[in-house]
Amino acid sequence: MKKIKDRITLGIVSGLLGTVLKTASDEIFLRKKISQRSFRETASGVWVSSRKEAKNPYGQILGQIMDIGLGMLGAIAQVQILSKTGKNNLFAKGAFFGITYGSIVTAMLSGFDTNKVKPKDARSNLSYVISHAIYGLGTTYATSLLGDESLWDAPPMNNYVQPTTKTTTEKEKNEQNPKQYINGLDVNNENHSDFIH
Repeated sequence: MKKIKDRITLGIVSGLLGTVLKTASDEIFLRKKISQRSFRETASGVWVSSRKEAKNPYGQILGQIMDIGLGMLGAIAQVQILSKTGKNNLFAKGAFFGITYGSIVTAMLSGFDTNKVKPKDARSNLSYVISHAIYGLGTTYATSLLGDESLWDAPPMNNYVQPTTKTTTEKEKNEQNPKQYINGLDVNNENHSDFIH
């Protein structure tokens, strides 16, 4: 299978896949009466004037489009995070990202005064948290599987951090000739001389 080399495209595709999984879990919670309203209905409530409008087919389509767009936006951010931090611990990274991003989005949507359909009960909001964790996992694993290997070649973020501890060799040299070293830096080394003078 041909892998995706562009980070934005990869985010769009993996975000779409993650949102499909989230919508499916959201629908299950709705049918089991765990949640009072679907996430797309809550998203639609930002733009329409009543719950009746949010529940009609046009309101549902509007909410779903908004949900997909937000899912893609979040996935683009997750692609950037993974390309900087690597593909290890995907489960932890995916669940954390999904829950955090989903909580921010839910808080934003519920925070609008115009939103007349925001859920106020704990069970609905808890179902959103679980659905967003599923979204985060789906997005993260899709990114890992569909992304080209060249995307993960970025140098580690801590590549340029200077070591804070002396090596064994530096300690031995310091013990042999203590005046040659000031605070672990070699006085005779041209690269360190600027720091000393």
